[in-house]
Amino acid sequence: MSSTRLLVLGLLHEGPRHGYEINQLVTAGALEQWTDVKPGSVYHALAKLESEGLAETRSEERTGDRLRRVYAITPEGRRALHDLLRKALAAPPHSTRSDFALALRWHALLESGEARDLVAASRQALDARRAMLRAGREAKAGLSPLADALFDNAEAHLAADAKLLEDVQRLLDD
Repeated sequence: MSSTRLLVLGLLHEGPRHGYEINQLVTAGALEQWTDVKPGSVYHALAKLESEGLAETRSEERTGDRLRRVYAITPEGRRALHDLLRKALAAPPHSTRSDFALALRWHALLESGEARDLVAASRQALDARRAMLRAGREAKAGLSPLADALFDNAEAHLAADAKLLEDVQRLLDD
């Protein structure tokens, strides 16, 4: 399932928008940290949704030299959004699948100490993500109990990953 597709259809369900406005919402919400949505993917998604009849150009606005297309969701787009919501809410929020686990199987193929250094770098990156999550939670304080539950879940996953990396580092040291 495409996170970008779900996001764009969801935002268009709220009301007609142009691509730049959607990109601004992605950037302002730092959604690339929480989802697979990248600001650059919005325009491609809008064009694809329109070609599939899930979105339509409602109007065009000229701002300076630019012509902005304002998109709206179609009835078919609403049905597709409902299907995406059903799939997303029926799936587990996180996957246990990981290339990290697979790579551990052959870590000894790397030069001496390289796997440990890579795991240490992963721990540093994870610590930075945990700090960004805390900052994001503070910035979005008071949103809703659902948002709090999502932040709690993300914190628990990151804490579990930190514990795993700590254990792996210890085992690589032995």
